[in-house]
This record gives sequence, C-alpha cells and structure tokens, in this order.
Amino acid sequence: MTRTKRILAALTGAVAALALTPALPAQAADGYDRCPDGAYCLFSGLDGTGDLVVLRGSTPDLAPLGMNDRAESDWNRTPSTVHLWSDPGYTGCTAVTSPGPTGKGNFFPAYRDFFSSVRFDGPGGPGCGTPPGEDR
Repeated sequence: MTRTKRILAALTGAVAALALTPALPAQAADGYDRCPDGAYCLFSGLDGTGDLVVLRGSTPDLAPLGMNDRAESDWNRTPSTVHLWSDPGYTGCTAVTSPGPTGKGNFFPAYRDFFSSVRFDGPGGPGCGTPPGEDR
C-alpha cells in the first residue's frame, strides 16, 4: 500500500469514527450566565439564581414582569448606567449599577426585594444610601 493510500485509509477511518460519536447535549446556561450580552438582568435569587427578568430599556414598573420588590441580584451587561428605583414610576430613592464586570452581584441585604422600577442612564434620584453595617 502506498503512503498516499495509507493516509487516505486513516482519514476515512477517522471520519467514520467521528460520524459514530454521539452528540453531547448542549449545557443549559445557569446562574448569571442566563443574562444575554447587551441586557440588564434582575434575578429573584442570590448569585443569579431564581426567576430572571431581561431588560433592554427603562422599565417604569417591574410589577407586570413579576419582579416588583423581588430582585436579590443583578448583572448589567449594557453600556448604560442603570438606576434602580425603590418605587414604581422612577420615584423614591435610587441605587446605581455600573456597566461591565463590576455591574454583577448580590444586592446588599437591605436592598433585596426592594426595587420597583429601572431607568437606563439618567437622571437618577436621591440615593438610598449605604445600608447600616454595609459600609465596611
């Protein structure tokens, strides 16, 4: 058998073996990884767990989305600064979530199950302040 024929036989065998290899199921995203690039996401549980709401723009009332006073963690994967409002209609006090890698995490305990509306960019309102004991 010539060298070329041996190479062709080996390649044919390799292709046949690949064709018989079962396809592995795709791994479903979990936790924070469920948040698509370019979106702002709120999660009803800590560390990106629980129910998920994906926002791509300002939302004056989170109640119709089932997330009013329910968010415990978030991830801002947008280029915008996101202002979280304590009350619907961009009223009450605000906290800010920065874009990028620092815009991901759990809310301070005092701010879990607290926010009711979300505004992309500005303006923000009066700050909710740093919860007692969280300024360390």
